[in-house]
Amino acid sequence: MEQEFEKTAPTSALSTLVILLLKGVIYQEGDATLWNLLLNLQPRVRDYVAVLGLELMLDEAEGYAFLRSRQESEEDTAVPKLPRLVARRPLSFPVSLLLALLRKKLAESDAGGGDTRLVLTRDEVADLIRVFLPESSNEARLIDQIETHLNKIVELGFLRRLKASNQNQKGAPAAFEVRRILKAFVDAQWLDDFDTRLAAYQLQLGAESGGTADE
Repeated sequence: MEQEFEKTAPTSALSTLVILLLKGVIYQEGDATLWNLLLNLQPRVRDYVAVLGLELMLDEAEGYAFLRSRQESEEDTAVPKLPRLVARRPLSFPVSLLLALLRKKLAESDAGGGDTRLVLTRDEVADLIRVFLPESSNEARLIDQIETHLNKIVELGFLRRLKASNQNQKGAPAAFEVRRILKAFVDAQWLDDFDTRLAAYQLQLGAESGGTADE
């Protein structure tokens, strides 16, 4: 049935999927119909984006899909390099550190067997990073800096800012959901060296003026 649909699906459906993937991540929770369309047309999508030097990264269990530049092999050395379509985004050191800490927190949450969603308040995120920063008496400045870094991570798609419920007290700290796509960018092998990396982070952050770098 899926193979028949794949052959008969209109070109516009394939075009829609590729355009949306070029713009960002497709989540199952965001549009179940679109997600099912992607699953059915997955082979055609892969063939289509391969022409552009891209590959489809799809995690059916976690419910997300995105495009990344294809990894070059030894056989590709004789072929001229294609221009990079998916741009790399340099990150400041505090943002990199926060991403690492959020990935570790996500792994701990999964190991605990609790809710598949990991939601943290801004203050909880501040507590994660505070121990790796030089001591500072200016708490307000630290929170402002963390808010800036969180906004960057939301922009990158690794966090989702949650809307405040009517039950929340006025002025309560913002809450964020850690998007599970973070696992695709900070993998288990990376986490194996987590302690060593954090030690390096701490040394570099301690050497920086004020402990953070501007975005």
